[in-house]
Amino acid sequence: MAVIDVDRGFVVVLANRLRAIGGETRVFGAPPPTAELLAMRVNAVVFDAGHLGSRAFDFLGRLAGELPTTAVVVTARNATLTQRVRGLRSGADDWVKKPCHPEEVVARIQAVLRRRDPLLGVDVGPLTAGDLEIRPDRFQVFANGRSADLTRREFDLLRVFAEAEGRVISRDEIYAGVWGYTLAHGDRSVDIFVGKVRAKLQLVSPDWDYIHTHFGTGYRFEPEARVTRTLNTATSQKEPEQFAVAG
Repeated sequence: MAVIDVDRGFVVVLANRLRAIGGETRVFGAPPPTAELLAMRVNAVVFDAGHLGSRAFDFLGRLAGELPTTAVVVTARNATLTQRVRGLRSGADDWVKKPCHPEEVVARIQAVLRRRDPLLGVDVGPLTAGDLEIRPDRFQVFANGRSADLTRREFDLLRVFAEAEGRVISRDEIYAGVWGYTLAHGDRSVDIFVGKVRAKLQLVSPDWDYIHTHFGTGYRFEPEARVTRTLNTATSQKEPEQFAVAG
């Protein structure tokens, strides 16, 4: 695990407690390169967003993109609701407002890791859908030998779709499954992320459509070859032949 914070008293207690439950814990006063965290094979990162200022969200984005299997818990003093929501949507798994007890942070880390344990602790084989090879053990998707380069949040979205086994699922259900919260009125996060995932799947698998929109209801995940879809559409739109009637 990695702790990024300059609050010495808080860090000492937190790091000691983390070492007691999860092995080696490294403490940093500033964000290290994500490549260093990747090399350390950390399963969790705790960092103070207030200490990083405006750089916090950029750092969150890098963590989500380059360490998709790593649990991320953010702490901060005087964070606004907008900042907390932005942090959660940028890749944080949880956000704890300071002052807080290190034991609460430890409990939140453990909760995140427990939720991920079914995927991280079991070597499930790759799942296939159309051209896609979905690898839950890596939080990644491949097609034709290329990675779709999904962020952790994007992969979670695809996982929710795949687990639905072709049925239509509502935006409320999708949001709860990916973000873990109730969808607020007017929130377009689901639609925005569906667009991102569609675009990335299109780049690596241009001959298939995977995510289908059901207007007024939600979305459905089901591989459909574009050639077949085009033929079916053309057939349904073809005008009936005109026959001459003998007089």
